[in-house]
Amino acid sequence: MTKKRIAVIGGGASGLVSIKCCLDEGLEPVCFERTDDIGGLWRFQVNLQHPTVLFVEYENHRSLHEPYYMMPALGVTLCEESHVREDAHIQAEVTAPHGYRFSFQTTVCSVKKRPDFPTSGQWEVVTESEGKKEVNVFDGVMVCTGHHTQAHLPLESFPGIEKFKGQYFHSRDYKNPEPFTEKRVIVIGIGNSGVDLAVETSHVAKQV
Repeated sequence: MTKKRIAVIGGGASGLVSIKCCLDEGLEPVCFERTDDIGGLWRFQVNLQHPTVLFVEYENHRSLHEPYYMMPALGVTLCEESHVREDAHIQAEVTAPHGYRFSFQTTVCSVKKRPDFPTSGQWEVVTESEGKKEVNVFDGVMVCTGHHTQAHLPLESFPGIEKFKGQYFHSRDYKNPEPFTEKRVIVIGIGNSGVDLAVETSHVAKQV
């Protein structure tokens, strides 16, 4: 019996877990990742088009990855993003059996039902890589692009922000603390990103 082919869109944390679950169910996943490596949100990139996570506390994210934990391979509970990326590669290469492939630097242009979808349940997926478009048919599609892809900056919650003469931006645009040297900084939000930024900028800023 031919294995059902599943298109997994995104090679980040959710994509890797989805690949593992597909393999466990005897499916054949094909992962499309627009960048040149796996990791997604957990992979630090200077390119401002992509989000940044500087540190990850494994215990806080354990439920997200069940039953496919991303941290045990390195045996740490608090680590820098480079460790997360290393662990992701270990899990992808060692834990997961063969039977899947990654298509890096590939953008998914469209996903639509085939004309015979009511009977076949199949999807038509159009991808683009190096300027060339390709059409493939899959038995299922898993969208794993994450909900942190688009930054949410609720400026309407801060009346008078248009008169503020300083700089303001979303945490996804933060890359290093140097621009905050000897400046007074306010960090709004005390989640993982807020704490990371507050700690890092405190080493160079006048006040945080």
